[in-house]
Amino acid sequence: MKNPLVVKAASLIKAGDIAGAEYALVSLAESDGDHALVAVLEELAPKDLLAVIREFDASKESVVNLLVTPEQFARAVVMEKLYDDRTHAHLRGMLNAVVFRDDVHTADFIAALGELDGGCEALVDYLSDRDEEVVHFQHFDTFNVNLAEPGDEVDRSEVSDRDWKELTWLLKHEHPDMFEQIWPVLKNRWQNRLRLEAEETLLEEQGFAALMREPAPAKPDRGGAIDGAEESAL
Repeated sequence: MKNPLVVKAASLIKAGDIAGAEYALVSLAESDGDHALVAVLEELAPKDLLAVIREFDASKESVVNLLVTPEQFARAVVMEKLYDDRTHAHLRGMLNAVVFRDDVHTADFIAALGELDGGCEALVDYLSDRDEEVVHFQHFDTFNVNLAEPGDEVDRSEVSDRDWKELTWLLKHEHPDMFEQIWPVLKNRWQNRLRLEAEETLLEEQGFAALMREPAPAKPDRGGAIDGAEESAL
């Protein structure tokens, strides 16, 4: 039989009251302790847990984000694609908030994602607007696309931004098997984007050239007649 709080939280989420669901979960931690909340989170459907953690507000501390385990988090993250958020803003926000929280081993969260189908795909989406820099980092160990000489390599202390650079560095140097699944996909996306941009530019140039080749419309003379046309008889 499901925990009554799990049923209540699920009902609130279904009704669109995400804040109410989070409040109910946080109240349990305050009354019964963190372990009680962790147990409830284990029972909560991944899609419901995702609904709560993806609404992370950087201006306040989320008890749910602080207590979610790597396995619980990974199961929720792989469902983010169901929201069809093309900007992936929520994905980046919740990954940064949970994976880089102070009291955890970041490696455990990354590894948990790697163990699930769709985990590496979620990380590809997370890095989607940094495709060129990630591919450059794969080859030269620096994110500066204008640098590619020995000695340009960066270490973790130089990219500890609790954001995409640090996560990319960790993937390459501490989770290479996962990175080998991620960066080639980003490379293909980057090359496709460049191709589409080049095609769009070519079409724009061709359209402009065609416009320039069009003959200018004839201008009427002072009497209102078209230049070169015979005047009608009065």
